[in-house]
Amino acid sequence: MTAHEIDYRIYGEEMQYVEIELDPQEGVIAEAGSFMMMDDGIKMETIFGDGSQKDTGFLGKILGAGKRILTGESLFMTAFYSTLPGKHKVSFASPYPGKIIPIDLTRFGGKFICQKDAFLCAAKGVSVGIEFSKRLGRGLFGGEGFIMQKLEGDGMAFVHAGGTMAMKELKAGETLRVDTGCIIGFDQSVDYDIEFVGGIKNTIFGGEGLFFAKLRGPGTVYIQSLPFSRLAGRVLASAPRGGGKDKGEGSILGGLGDLLDGDNRF
Repeated sequence: MTAHEIDYRIYGEEMQYVEIELDPQEGVIAEAGSFMMMDDGIKMETIFGDGSQKDTGFLGKILGAGKRILTGESLFMTAFYSTLPGKHKVSFASPYPGKIIPIDLTRFGGKFICQKDAFLCAAKGVSVGIEFSKRLGRGLFGGEGFIMQKLEGDGMAFVHAGGTMAMKELKAGETLRVDTGCIIGFDQSVDYDIEFVGGIKNTIFGGEGLFFAKLRGPGTVYIQSLPFSRLAGRVLASAPRGGGKDKGEGSILGGLGDLLDGDNRF
């Protein structure tokens, strides 16, 4: 498997986008909806699966599309190709506040495992597949279900993290316990399992769920500080209810406080 060689640059701090520079006939694949802008000379094409060598032929394309359904993604991906002489650029934006992480798959032995919604884009030729959990406990309680995504090949891929990203290099036998939703991804040498929090008070009143993710080295692990599910939950909890009024958060005056501070929504 030989992926296209691409150059890239990441812009921004909290709402990032990645700009990818393509030579003639080079291409990049991306999740539907992540496209931001492109130069003249870039051709866009909607494809089944990921367009890698594993998806050649009609049956391969059907299987590639089926893998994406299992991970909760769209049937289709979008491919962008440079069709004119010279270098041309195409950019992809992060879906919510956080960081875009470049993953050189050659550094990870050709395979990187990530959560289902982390993948943003990759060089043409990178395979975007599924990683089934072989452990019942991990599948039922691991926060990502039985299925995670795996990125395979020898090219560049880009994943997205919510909030701030932390990278941990685990030594052989070293263990890291993480909230199940805070995992971005890890390389294939990392052993991933779940662990019961333990203790009646922790279980009932801790507010952190019943299980930790337990990651055992050696290998590299990427952690995010703000999973999208947590962000969405905070937004939903603060959304106006009952006639469209908010709860006057931060003011003992409630609605009257809104009138005084300029928030005049009714």
